[in-house]
Amino acid sequence: MHLQRLFPYVLTLILVLVCSISALAQSSETPERQVETRERQFARNTLTNDLTPISADDPIIISEASPEEIKAAAAITSANGGFKFQQLMSSAIDQRLGARYSWGADGPSRFDCSGFVWSTFQSVGIDFERSSARTLWARFAPAAPEEKFKFGTLVFFSGLSHIGIVADENGFYHASRRHGVVYSPFSSYWLSRIDGFRRVPLPEQVEPAVD
Repeated sequence: MHLQRLFPYVLTLILVLVCSISALAQSSETPERQVETRERQFARNTLTNDLTPISADDPIIISEASPEEIKAAAAITSANGGFKFQQLMSSAIDQRLGARYSWGADGPSRFDCSGFVWSTFQSVGIDFERSSARTLWARFAPAAPEEKFKFGTLVFFSGLSHIGIVADENGFYHASRRHGVVYSPFSSYWLSRIDGFRRVPLPEQVEPAVD
């Protein structure tokens, strides 16, 4: 009988202790960590709108470029094509970061992996047929050793079933099934699944057709 009367008080004491420990743990976080946590939560709520769990280490990048900024960029020319290409591509990728994954989709708000690649190049004036990762692998020439981790190079994974756009030697952009269009680092997971690299020719690099 005494135990039954004491049980509600014991339960209340346990709940108070748990809440106190949780509050103490949150207050011990550094300000930088707290800001980072809030930013990640904001990204989840505003970009993914998805029920798929996202781990704390998953990179979510919020686009800051506007469609007007992309349209305002100058066209690629032979004089400064490489620089303009990177400007245009960076803006186009920014516009797509956070978009959800949907098989067979190529925009404007949903993409699969090859649809993301095709749409990004299309938006900067580089036109090629929308097709699968395997077809794009066969269509474009292999990247030279010095071009493999150069911005804009196509990187292929997992038996040519997945494709992304290289950012640099540290990572790449792609449409992930779980998280949509994101930047991912070249972790051991991805490096172990790379099939190879291809380069999409810039307009000034394409040789004129022979009559």
